[in-house]
Amino acid sequence: MNEKRLREAAQLLRRAQHVVALTGAGISVDSGIPAFRGAQGLWDRYDPAEYAHISSFTANPGKVWGMLKELYQIMEKAQPNPAHYALARLEELGILKALVTQNVDGLHQKAGSRRVIEFHGNGETLICLSCGKEYPVKEMALETLPPLCPSCQGVLKPQVVFFGEPIPPQALEEAFREADECDVMLVVGTSAQVYPAADLPRRVAWSGGSIIEVNLEETHLTQDMTHIFLQGSAASILPKLVELVEEN
Repeated sequence: MNEKRLREAAQLLRRAQHVVALTGAGISVDSGIPAFRGAQGLWDRYDPAEYAHISSFTANPGKVWGMLKELYQIMEKAQPNPAHYALARLEELGILKALVTQNVDGLHQKAGSRRVIEFHGNGETLICLSCGKEYPVKEMALETLPPLCPSCQGVLKPQVVFFGEPIPPQALEEAFREADECDVMLVVGTSAQVYPAADLPRRVAWSGGSIIEVNLEETHLTQDMTHIFLQGSAASILPKLVELVEEN
């Protein structure tokens, strides 16, 4: 880990007026939740292109729910890791103004983050595709798949954004508003390849803001717009970054 870069990033965060974080699947890998990209257990057996598209769900919801049930079992056991707690601490310090996450695991909230914009929804709620009623997933038995609506027997779908679905309008509006006000964006655990989330760091860079990127490997952002690249796991880097922020 590059100590000089860490200190530069800490200084940048301390001086910033409006810091926003953008997080992706990489921040939750250390909590045991597999990322889409990179062969990791669940996605060795389920191709995201096949199982994570809304057309796949509508064509064969029972098949997709087989994968979803496994994912829910993983998410149920998952707990926030040091990276989640570090971001919650940055918010507590008054430095982080908002957190835009592409994850649906709710771990940021469990760690204590309050201003969380869930860009791709949240897996805790199921919605009926027929009548629109919503149910907490914890209250639904997932023995028979797909689960059906108690009211109309329609198919229940997680209240998350599948590929091919639009981003919830309120989340989209809030995320872009935060990006427009942002002078430093902390990009953590995401390759920023999926639009429209990928537009957020670009808006910051185009308006003269700075990007601090925390990823295991370089991304297309690294060369084009990242100001400080911190290579490694978010769970190891972010707590050290927060320590340096708190030094002064």
